[in-house]
Amino acid sequence: MGATAQPNGQPPLIDRELFFGDPEISGAQISPDGKFIAFVKPFKGTRNVWVKRTEDPFDKAKPITADTTRPIPSYFWSRDGKYILFVQDKAGDENYLVYSVNPAEIAAAGQEVPTARNLTDLKGVRVEIVDVPRTDPDILYVAINDRDKSWHDLYKIRISTGERTLMRQNTDRITGWVFDLKGQLRMASRVTDGGDTEILRVDANGFTKVYSCNVFESCGAVRYHKDGQRVYFNTNKGAAVDLVRLELFDPNTGKEEMVESDPLNRVDFGSASFSEVTDEMIATTYEDERQRIYWKDKSFEADYKLLQKKLPGKEIGFGSSTKDERWWLIVANSDTEPGERYLFDRQTKALTLQYRIREKINRDHLASMKAVRYKSSDGLEIPAYITMPKGVTAKNLPAIVFPHGGPWGRDSWGYSGFAQFLANRGYVVLQPNFRASVGYGKKFLDAGNKQWGDKMQDDITWGVKYLVAEGIADPKRVGIMGGSYGGYATLAGVTFTPDLYAAAVDIVGPSNLITLLESIPPYWEAGRQLFYQRMGDPNTPEGKAQLTRQSPLSFANKIKTPLLVVQGANDPRVNKREADQIVIALRDRGFPVEYIVAPDEGHGFARPVNNMAMFASAEKFLAKYLNGRYQEDMKPEVAARLKEITVDVKTVTVPKKVEAAAGSPKPAVDLSAGKYSYKATIVAGPQSVPLTTTTEIKEDGNSWIATEIADSPYGKIIDVATVEKGTLILKHRSITQDPVVVELDFNGNKVTGTMTNGGKSKPIEVDLGGIVFADGGGAFDVLARLPLAAGYSTTFRNFNVQKQKVQIKNLKVAGTESITVPGGTFDAYKVEVVDANDEADKQTIWIAKDSHKVVKIVATLPSMGGAILTSELQ
Repeated sequence: MGATAQPNGQPPLIDRELFFGDPEISGAQISPDGKFIAFVKPFKGTRNVWVKRTEDPFDKAKPITADTTRPIPSYFWSRDGKYILFVQDKAGDENYLVYSVNPAEIAAAGQEVPTARNLTDLKGVRVEIVDVPRTDPDILYVAINDRDKSWHDLYKIRISTGERTLMRQNTDRITGWVFDLKGQLRMASRVTDGGDTEILRVDANGFTKVYSCNVFESCGAVRYHKDGQRVYFNTNKGAAVDLVRLELFDPNTGKEEMVESDPLNRVDFGSASFSEVTDEMIATTYEDERQRIYWKDKSFEADYKLLQKKLPGKEIGFGSSTKDERWWLIVANSDTEPGERYLFDRQTKALTLQYRIREKINRDHLASMKAVRYKSSDGLEIPAYITMPKGVTAKNLPAIVFPHGGPWGRDSWGYSGFAQFLANRGYVVLQPNFRASVGYGKKFLDAGNKQWGDKMQDDITWGVKYLVAEGIADPKRVGIMGGSYGGYATLAGVTFTPDLYAAAVDIVGPSNLITLLESIPPYWEAGRQLFYQRMGDPNTPEGKAQLTRQSPLSFANKIKTPLLVVQGANDPRVNKREADQIVIALRDRGFPVEYIVAPDEGHGFARPVNNMAMFASAEKFLAKYLNGRYQEDMKPEVAARLKEITVDVKTVTVPKKVEAAAGSPKPAVDLSAGKYSYKATIVAGPQSVPLTTTTEIKEDGNSWIATEIADSPYGKIIDVATVEKGTLILKHRSITQDPVVVELDFNGNKVTGTMTNGGKSKPIEVDLGGIVFADGGGAFDVLARLPLAAGYSTTFRNFNVQKQKVQIKNLKVAGTESITVPGGTFDAYKVEVVDANDEADKQTIWIAKDSHKVVKIVATLPSMGGAILTSELQ
């Protein structure tokens, strides 16, 4: 074991399994009738939901879910307690579906748990729970992006049967729906093309705008008032307004009534809690250096003060309750208490301990966390938290800065597994709430606009200077470690301040901000303008230049700090090829670099064995360069997994950047007039969507006009391409899918045009770097005119309309086949077309050798979660 000597007074090493392994019990919720308690506990090595009778011990519980691949991330009881509903994705793809299970159901023969019903059995979609009405406990309102990946339609689901009914098709850029206390849809919010928020009243004939705030402000409904007319409302609208406040807003008259803003004028309004019995407000809460609660209900306040006496030094929260609000599960925690859960009887005042989270951790060995403030480079005061290692003098210690993710989030006082783990290894841990962190007002948030790598990074750098100036940190033994934005800050730290840190651990941190913005998933479309305003717009020359300058990848040759890079192979936001380049930049210049890639993870690790392997590697890495302590031993399965996901940096190669020639492939023959009909299906999991398509090619002077029409249950899509005779170069493209109309003109290396949605138009102008070929209506017919033969291959450009970026396509003839479709039997070339930067985006086309007819198409659709389109000539 390296560097593990224990100075006098320093506690023993706490096993990392206790910090990051599955907690024995967590997340308890009491049923509405109080007869049962559900909770999360490992089952066959993966966190699942269990249920027990309230009076029984926890070892009498039975599992009701049995997912062996990924932990259940969240669950809740239905209003009547008949079902438990939970969500789950696949391998970190973030496409969450909603499931229900009846805990009273007897497991079928050969099964260990009751059968869970997938209430949203769709592939490649992300489901969001909107409302759980009290008026009908069998109903769930959800939003699903099955029709349009960018926008969620509103559905009503009957839990008992899985029946799904479309309530509202979202063609108005709706980002949220608001139901009143009687389960009636009353309000909605939408985002404009410019990123502003509009609050809408839902009327019989449509929407009426009743409130708005700009892209840098926040506004939105919290909950309807019991009078059924007014709604509790958060807002910080107004140039003179800094902090978010709570108002009562009448959507019929527009009247606003102030309810509360922070009495100390320090932080944004936090949250309000309400009684489900009386619908009266119970309390308001603010997240300052510590949590502050302002009680509105005297009986709850009296109970809270009683609990404070029984649980001194703890932050106390009211968790789930029975329907009559007599029984509550109380949460108690602190900086040195991961969490205790108690059952509290408000009638008798009996308080009964249920369990302690991570109970095997000796609380006496944990370190305290304190709030501090320091000045940044421009004098802005930065709030932060310091966790000091226990049992050592706070002088000249190794230190680790641990920036939070987001970046539009914040760290709070309380138990932090990361901070405690690192403090136990002997490090001072600094968690700065740099500018752009939320909760400190609009000015503090806006101070981070377009400041990634600049002032936001200064806030972290000046935190290191603060630790050194206070004599706490040894300037030669400061490290930085973080995930997501914290990973970016880690990479920015070692790139832009290369002499500041002695070691760094980057966990799924983006190194290229332009790639990050391009990877915004479709269901984040509502926030795209907010990203552009707060980070920078890659579609403008100045924005692209700024983002390139702020991207660590642009200056990877400056990095010399020993670096551990941690990557999920399925990460939708951090491109693995760019992580490879960071690794190569250090390796080829002889600087220490280590690399972990988990093939079954996305943007962050969920599987405990992967987390354990990562932290085992990270603590050894940090000890090597910062001289902290580390735990050498690990479980055999963790050691095996670490070996599997550790990449030999010698084997990492520079990804080949595929470029298409500025010109286009040369056709062997010209198009000819004709009309072709196809029957198609899109298969996504168990769902199959039928389509009929027609392609008609007509002569028009010196051009061909190819019109492709697809009819589906979701409506009609018309794609018309105008191509030049002979060269078949694309000149114009028109796409209509109500309410969206796109008109594009292609002229040499440029495309210009407009995208119109619901009558609102926005311009399109992109430098393509070359000629676009075989794109839009009749694209496959154009490819059929190339000089296809055994071994033939070429590269060409397409234009992705949604992302407004160039796609490079690689085409090759994979062979010849005799193929039979409803339209006949053909001797055909088998042609494969693959996106050069996304191998999952692939089309296979069978083209008749003699007539050049497109006979069959099989395409993988990444935008639909890998759904398969099959189309055959009729």
